[in-house]
Amino acid sequence: MPNFGKLVEKAKQLAGKHPDQVNKGVDQAEHVADEKTGGKYGSQIKEAGDHAEGYLGAEGQQGTPDQGTGNP
Repeated sequence: MPNFGKLVEKAKQLAGKHPDQVNKGVDQAEHVADEKTGGKYGSQIKEAGDHAEGYLGAEGQQGTPDQGTGNP
């Protein structure tokens, strides 16, 4: 049986290296979920997205200069 703990840790490591991509993906997922629910649960969807970003270590982060985004 696979060790999901190691898989989660690897996902967190990758997310930490690419927070801008994580944020973009979470934003897209939030948008799709909001559309599918007719905007009925927008605040809950946004909150869940924020929690997901925080769990992955990408909360409030943008790209770093070594990622070529131009951000400090």
